[in-house]
Amino acid sequence: MSASSPPPGPASASRAGRSARGAAATLHDVARAAGVSLATASRVLNGSERKVAESFRARVEAAAADLGYTANVSAQATARGTSPVIALLVADIADPYFGLIASGVARGADEHGLVVTIAITERDAAREARIVRALRGQRPQGLILAASRTEEPMEAETARELGEYTRLGGRTVTFGPDGLGERRVEIDNRAGAEALGRRMAELGYRTAVVIGAAEGVRTSDERLDGFRAGFEAAGGTVERVLRGDFRRESGSAAMSEALAEGVQKGTLVFGISDVVAIGAMSAIRDAGRQVGADIAVCGFDDVPSSSDVTPALTTVRVPLTEVGYQAFRATVDPDWQQPPLPLEVVVRASTPEATA
Repeated sequence: MSASSPPPGPASASRAGRSARGAAATLHDVARAAGVSLATASRVLNGSERKVAESFRARVEAAAADLGYTANVSAQATARGTSPVIALLVADIADPYFGLIASGVARGADEHGLVVTIAITERDAAREARIVRALRGQRPQGLILAASRTEEPMEAETARELGEYTRLGGRTVTFGPDGLGERRVEIDNRAGAEALGRRMAELGYRTAVVIGAAEGVRTSDERLDGFRAGFEAAGGTVERVLRGDFRRESGSAAMSEALAEGVQKGTLVFGISDVVAIGAMSAIRDAGRQVGADIAVCGFDDVPSSSDVTPALTTVRVPLTEVGYQAFRATVDPDWQQPPLPLEVVVRASTPEATA
């Protein structure tokens, strides 16, 4: 050290000592560097509700930044009773439907200084229960179950885990019919699909094939029932309902099956989601048929890829990012009430006006 160099301060000395040890900064290091008690440093950095004088808070935060200290989430959970985390459970993160919902949840979490952790259930009840059990031990502030559920009662193991989570003070938000979720975000799938069916009949379509998920999956059933009601009320007929799931591959396989059995020119295909509909479009092209003028296709959700495919896909626009944001708000706002979520039929080139 040169004669003109100032002596190292407490934080610099502590940082140098840790560098020699190769260890991360501890709360004790921060308290020592800031010249405060360990309890005061913990209250500032671990989220305690007890107030700390602003001068002490500034010193602790400056020392933490200088030392590169990262707060211990477990300590925060102990101080607050919950961790600064929102847990989001989705069926398939590769599905853009869930990606857009996650984007909305993340936006809300960022506004509140919280972190989102995402888990994938694959619509497997046993897996879902294991995930909820693991998350319960981490004490997330809120738990959002975004995957569509069946009309059957929630699996007993998942119900038990969620019940224990809410008993310990966590808040559950669901997208399904089970009663354990303290709050529920609703998308009016039936009304949106009914408007789509009516609009397709107005374009002149009279025969439709629907590709849905397994019977009993609530989102699929609501969309199928709504589409049938709107289409048939306006003069159309749903001649076949094919079952699969929400994956693109399922839409392609179901459409291939329908084509093998025979699909007349001018038939309309309704995929229960845009992803399913895009899979159906692929199968139509693979069979040497034309999407649009030969076999029309429509979907539901208006994910970004629906306007990028050729021809662009007719669909029902759902504000999925807003849906995710509202799900987040439901976890943190004690006075939350869901605002209306407008759904809009968007007609594109995949459903040109039918000709006689």
